[in-house]
Amino acid sequence: MKIGSLSSKTGLSVDTIRYYERIGLLPRADRDGSGQRDYDDTILEWVAFLKRLRETGMPIAQMLEYASLRDQGKTTISMRQHILEEHRIKVKQDISSLQTALSALDAKIHTYQKMANSDDHESEDNKRNPSRTR
Repeated sequence: MKIGSLSSKTGLSVDTIRYYERIGLLPRADRDGSGQRDYDDTILEWVAFLKRLRETGMPIAQMLEYASLRDQGKTTISMRQHILEEHRIKVKQDISSLQTALSALDAKIHTYQKMANSDDHESEDNKRNPSRTR
């Protein structure tokens, strides 16, 4: 498949695909008779996994380490597993932090809903600093 098709199917920009190939996250594509990249369909699963790693905040350097180990074959399975387990711990911590932040947002929204529905429409900010209005 051509790079434009890979871009459409994966949601990665053509520039990102070229960059990932240049730095070694993606294997070098075969070239067709006119010199254009021609990717095998098997690349789709790997790109989907790379996108998940990025979405979960894995740094490119760590993705490169993982990709390098993957290229080395079965002898690196335990090292790859370790990288993913460590990243999983970080992702769970990030989720916990986001849940805490979401709870704070929900509480603030609930406060504003109560204020909007009450007879007293005085703003929360004015209660703290009566001389200031917003």
